[in-house]
Amino acid sequence: MQRLLGGSILWLLLCLLVACTPAPSETALSGKTMGTTYHIKFVNHQGLDEQQLQADIDAALALVNKQMSTYDPDSELSRFNQWQSSEPFPLSAQTLSVMREAKRLGQISAGKLDVTVGPLVNLWGFGPKARPEHVPEQQVIDAAKAQTGLEKLHLHADSASKSQPDLYVDLSTIAKGYGVDVVADILDDRGLHDYLVEIGGEMRLSGQKANGSAWRVAIEKPLSGERAVQQIISVGNNAVATSGDYRNYFEENGVRYSHLIDPTTGYPIQHNLVSVTVVHPSSMTADGLATAINVMGAEQGVAFATEHKLAVLLITREKDGFKAYNSPEFEPFLQ
Repeated sequence: MQRLLGGSILWLLLCLLVACTPAPSETALSGKTMGTTYHIKFVNHQGLDEQQLQADIDAALALVNKQMSTYDPDSELSRFNQWQSSEPFPLSAQTLSVMREAKRLGQISAGKLDVTVGPLVNLWGFGPKARPEHVPEQQVIDAAKAQTGLEKLHLHADSASKSQPDLYVDLSTIAKGYGVDVVADILDDRGLHDYLVEIGGEMRLSGQKANGSAWRVAIEKPLSGERAVQQIISVGNNAVATSGDYRNYFEENGVRYSHLIDPTTGYPIQHNLVSVTVVHPSSMTADGLATAINVMGAEQGVAFATEHKLAVLLITREKDGFKAYNSPEFEPFLQ
């Protein structure tokens, strides 16, 4: 009888312990940054100050914007662009780290990712300046192209310099991804390892949802007039970045001009590769790679992904609709 009573008490204590342990729950945070929005979901834990966490995230993203925005004339990057000298210009470790990765990706992509392409981006009306009334003349394009070139950007321990004083650097093809990594690192530092972070479509994911299932990401069909799902993926502890030309463009005389500029020609891309999705541990790197491959076009993009063993999904526009290609490294993420 005493053994039975002791066992019953132990069972009751276990039941009470389970009942008193709250089930995991998800918290959602959102806000504005870098001219777009951010959305964060994470599995919460007891004692977390959510207001302080969001304040810290907002402050970190505000710092990224203050460092790397081309829309803020007082940002660190804008002041570097205004620096009409070949002497070194002091820069933060964060801005230099993004510049270094941009240069690395530019070099391995044979210049298809070129963060000095800003004069061409502005010329075609996709930067801080207004869109031109007409397609630029060839000599104007050539003059802007002469202002570009990654080889003219020199990075040092705590500064950067320009061999051409009017060189203009635009980090928008990689800075959003960097911002995602910054937020993910904040969550990891707080012991939050189950999360989804999204800024302007670029994502990084870790762990799983509160109910134990995997985070799932929808890749859109490259349609300008509607939103539809092309593919569902689950990427584990990785980042996802997509580059497409199907939303940001203009048309003139029946010709479609994409916001993606090919640095080698000075013109917006004209090929049929309309969307590129890259899965990589770093959102910053995935962001830059997606843009580089999209500029390359399908054939060169597939060869590049094969050479570097990248996890990519490419969507081309064909006469009878869209056609998707995924690399072998992308296969494990398909749902």
